[in-house]
Amino acid sequence: MIVVYILLAIVILMLMILIHELGHYVVGKLLGFKITEFSVGFFKPIWQKVNKKGEKISVRILPLGGYCAFYGEDGTEEVEDDNKENNPQSGENFCEKNKKTDHKEYTVIKDDPDFFTNKPAWKRLLVFSAGVLFNFLSAIIFSFILLVAFGYGNIYTVTDVNPYFQENYVAGTGLTQLEKNDKILAIDGKDISYVWDQTFDTMVTLKEGNSYTLTIEKAESGEILDINLYVQTEVVTSYNEETKQYETEILENGELKTTTALGFSAGMSSQALSFGEALAQCVPFTIGLAWMVIEVFWGLITGQIPITDLAGTITVISTMATTVEQSFSTIFVYLPLIAVNLAVFNFLPLPALDGGHAVFTTIEWIRGRPINRNIEAIIHAVGLIALLAFVIILDLLHFIL
Repeated sequence: MIVVYILLAIVILMLMILIHELGHYVVGKLLGFKITEFSVGFFKPIWQKVNKKGEKISVRILPLGGYCAFYGEDGTEEVEDDNKENNPQSGENFCEKNKKTDHKEYTVIKDDPDFFTNKPAWKRLLVFSAGVLFNFLSAIIFSFILLVAFGYGNIYTVTDVNPYFQENYVAGTGLTQLEKNDKILAIDGKDISYVWDQTFDTMVTLKEGNSYTLTIEKAESGEILDINLYVQTEVVTSYNEETKQYETEILENGELKTTTALGFSAGMSSQALSFGEALAQCVPFTIGLAWMVIEVFWGLITGQIPITDLAGTITVISTMATTVEQSFSTIFVYLPLIAVNLAVFNFLPLPALDGGHAVFTTIEWIRGRPINRNIEAIIHAVGLIALLAFVIILDLLHFIL
């Protein structure tokens, strides 16, 4: 059965790539660009067809990305024809390049108005941004489906209360009113946001000497209460990197004791939102996902997150297949998450990515002339090779480690 889920994971990944490239295609067509090929995947094609508009549609063997190739995208375009005079764009728009067997190969000269590089810079920037926009819009739609069908970690329920901590180290009415199965609705008047911020992390650490107001819903009566917590100064909370848990040191009979109990613990669960609630939450939920992805990239840049925490394509597919096999509903979590990842990643100002192309186009727009097209093409080609190598290395690291 795992093979079925692996295939499903591949289909999901290719769907996200298809949506991204469809953004380039749709906006390109709307702005009057000529498209030569629309491809999902790289390298050898496993399926290919030419439509009535002369556009080549391809599905290629390696689903690591895709592309929407525009006519004259790098400043040149090759056309093969046995008879130059029969070509509707022959004459001054073509120059003979070389001969191949029984036909001639021509390269369009650079003043062809249909060339991608000859289109206004603002139009090209819109085309480069379109894939990211389509991924983000699809993430909003997928987020809405997730929230209205399942919810996502929007309920925090008390699973345990520590009587010793309750009696000795928290003053006020706090933990004396907190019982198992009570729902935690807000902290200091702020509703718990399960993606956009880390409110709940702030709560569970219960920092030394700080006071908190928790809004809870009593399990038995349904009554809504505000309870006050004050953590006494004898309590010291720290995060253990080895155990990946918060540990609390308390003074007992003159000796420090360590416990992972912070007075109480709470478990996260999900509850489907109403149509209106899901509609209102899907945009901030998607923005929250995007912010999480940005934080990961920033963590990599600053060294706070090790590179081994990233995953290559094979690892992502394997992880998706395993988790979806255990619980099919997780597929609805992966849909917006992968869509957002593709949107943020492709907008990074790196060679070969949409963000990198946008940087070169913006520079051209500002200075009034492009950077040498050959140099730009080499930079993007090297960037693509480096990106593919990086993805492969990530998978090898996961396999080795």
